[in-house]
Amino acid sequence: MSLLVVGTVAFDAIETPFGKTDRIVGGAATYISLAASFFYKPVNLVSVVGDDFPAEMLADLAKRGVNQDGLQIRKGEKSFFWSGKYGTDLNSRTTLETQLNVVADFDPVLPESYRKPEYLMLGNLVPDLQFKVIEQLKHKPRLIVMDTMNLWLDIAREAVLRNLRHVDLLMVNDEEARQLSGEYSLVKAAKVIMGMGPDFLIIKKGEHGALLFHGTEVFFAPALPLEEVFDPTGAGDTFAGGFLGYLAGTRDVTYENMKSAVIYGSAMASFVVEKFGPERLLAVKKEEIRNRCRSFLELVQVDINLG
Repeated sequence: MSLLVVGTVAFDAIETPFGKTDRIVGGAATYISLAASFFYKPVNLVSVVGDDFPAEMLADLAKRGVNQDGLQIRKGEKSFFWSGKYGTDLNSRTTLETQLNVVADFDPVLPESYRKPEYLMLGNLVPDLQFKVIEQLKHKPRLIVMDTMNLWLDIAREAVLRNLRHVDLLMVNDEEARQLSGEYSLVKAAKVIMGMGPDFLIIKKGEHGALLFHGTEVFFAPALPLEEVFDPTGAGDTFAGGFLGYLAGTRDVTYENMKSAVIYGSAMASFVVEKFGPERLLAVKKEEIRNRCRSFLELVQVDINLG
């Protein structure tokens, strides 16, 4: 039994209205693996870094149950680097610089021990690399979750569509859902996207929560109002890690259990935005997660007389 995570482990430089960082640890697979490790171990990581990536961070990941047999460390090369600036509403961001470095020729080769996962998270990567991971599996996992982005929908749409025929759940934001489907209504967009292959769809709406679709059913989880939000960079990936980690930990991939997983994923994302990078995620305690989930439930529970 295992959970496989494929994606970037990287450096970020971030500027928001509340502060600025020069170079901190980031990357989709970093956030996904950290969040998932609170609910399930081991998390098998597939990624690539240069020898500039901090050994102490890799050691911390290992202590949390993140297996790095599939992490390539390239000597004499630099890790992926992204720099971005957020607007005042924190929903819009501008990419200032992207240095692919080791990711430019990344070849995600799965160790033999990784090839029979029960759960697979394909973090945001070049669609052909996502598919190469699927091709190396020795059996179909219980659940394959995929993330993608506007760029791939612009320049590699056919590859994204091919991947969708092999995954069970797609995670995108509302803008990406509209671009992929050609529909403005998210309900109509969900119907179109699920017709492309996945049985489940999650549409992330940032500070406005997340929608889970399956067939004709829809579940909505709000975002928790927070006093302090410093950095939304890893929120979506942290949500994905919490979501899939919870499903793996409970060994239940039904739609009903996915509703609970959405709440746990939202709770994890609500922590990571409180500090820059993964700092808050590295410090959070399980009791805090339980309390945060209670806050989500209190946010939506209401007694109402329909008589």
